Amino acid sequence: MTTGRPTGPEGDPTEDAHTHDQVNAASDPLGAEGDNAVGREGPQGVRSQTTATVGTRGGARGSGEGGSGRRRGGRRGGGRGGDRSMVPEAEFTSYYGRPIVKPSPWEADIPAYLFAGGLAAGSSLLAAGADLTGRPVMRRSGRLVSIGALGFSMVALVHDLGTPSRFYNMLRVAKPTSPMSMGTWILSGYGAFAGAATAAEVARMLPPRWGSAGPLRRPLALLPYVDRPAGVLAAVIAPAVASYTAVLLSDTATPSWHSAYRELPFVFVGSAAAASSGMAMVTAPVAEAGPARRLAVAGAALELVMEHRMEQTMGVTAEPLHHGTAGRLMRAAKALTVAGAAGSLLAGRSRVLSVLSGAALLAGSACTRFGVFEAGQASAKDPKYTVVPQRQRLEEHGPTRHPG
Repeated sequence: MTTGRPTGPEGDPTEDAHTHDQVNAASDPLGAEGDNAVGREGPQGVRSQTTATVGTRGGARGSGEGGSGRRRGGRRGGGRGGDRSMVPEAEFTSYYGRPIVKPSPWEADIPAYLFAGGLAAGSSLLAAGADLTGRPVMRRSGRLVSIGALGFSMVALVHDLGTPSRFYNMLRVAKPTSPMSMGTWILSGYGAFAGAATAAEVARMLPPRWGSAGPLRRPLALLPYVDRPAGVLAAVIAPAVASYTAVLLSDTATPSWHSAYRELPFVFVGSAAAASSGMAMVTAPVAEAGPARRLAVAGAALELVMEHRMEQTMGVTAEPLHHGTAGRLMRAAKALTVAGAAGSLLAGRSRVLSVLSGAALLAGSACTRFGVFEAGQASAKDPKYTVVPQRQRLEEHGPTRHPG
């Protein structure tokens, strides 16, 4: 049996390991006792662990062992002289307990902004349809709701940015690869057309002494010419307003948002359709709200189906959608959306049921936006949701190599 030599003053572990191998080879040339040799630094027959990888499979061995040499602990074969793992079961942690991905600094005003933007977009779509099919009350309510929701979402966005000048500065450039830049331009274009359509609607509501017979009669006389075109153009841009916020979230490094990039835009579009239809069912009479009820059912079905598919394709990053605050919000969203859609099918002759169903759809859409937001924040705080998808991509596609 050989004994290991203490580390020299220089403390070079590589040199010391080579010295140990030379001493062992000289004193035990046949290697008969190599497996049982023990020095001051541990068993000499055990190869050092050169790489420790975070994950459930434990550490990866150095050269010569390959994938077959991985151990979760214990001894090879269960007998004496087995190969014992020197690395304990790995845990999902990071340096100093800090998250690998920094959670976004966004607060509750951002999911409120997401919800209000979707509500505005869907309301413009319903208002344009009501204008073309002769439903004046639903047209009026849709336009007023759209501009009110758009104003609220802009206030929430500027509050998050800190100052309005940051929003204006984003309009100085148009960068197609930036969802933030494109979203700014989409909101600006949509806001102009939605504002013109709402102005025409408000002018129609003014009394004669302020309208056709008042001091504003000349500028107001131009509004009928932009009334319907502006409403239709706002409706054309509305799907982009409803979906770009999902692209904005998916383009971040937050695990639960990034892994949902395929289905999240459809979830947000369905949620926007359900919310705006619910608002129309609340504000418009039952006789005019038929298209809103049908859109509510279609939007709720799209949201629920795509959300279910999203959870299946997200892998481990779907877990935050089922736990904690996000889990409670997502369960409430599903229950409210299902109840609202079912009520929409039966609310053709009941004003009370129409209002209750619309309120349920509105609440369900809000819970969806806040639930997705909270799930993303929770996934960024847990290293597990960053490391496991990276390992899976590495096993499936191998390391990424860039040409030198």
